[in-house]
Amino acid sequence: MCNKKFIEISKKIVADYANEHIDKTDNKSITVDDIYVVWLCKTLQNCKALLSTMLPDGMYYEVTYNGDKNELYLDAYKKLENRCIKVE
Repeated sequence: MCNKKFIEISKKIVADYANEHIDKTDNKSITVDDIYVVWLCKTLQNCKALLSTMLPDGMYYEVTYNGDKNELYLDAYKKLENRCIKVE
């Protein structure tokens, strides 16, 4: 699968997931245009991308394509904390 197709599919998957889990009382939904790629890697027949949305919910998503099995996997994460740790 080429990067362009992988990104298109990944954005659709993330938009669908986010819309399924969005607070229904907000009366909002997102489209693939509200999704952006933070990081992307392709190794041999496999791809992995980290994506996020314009929603202020602290979520980010990891989509992995297993080229051997022709399967996509979605992991959804929520940022719980951001700490600064000084390294000397």
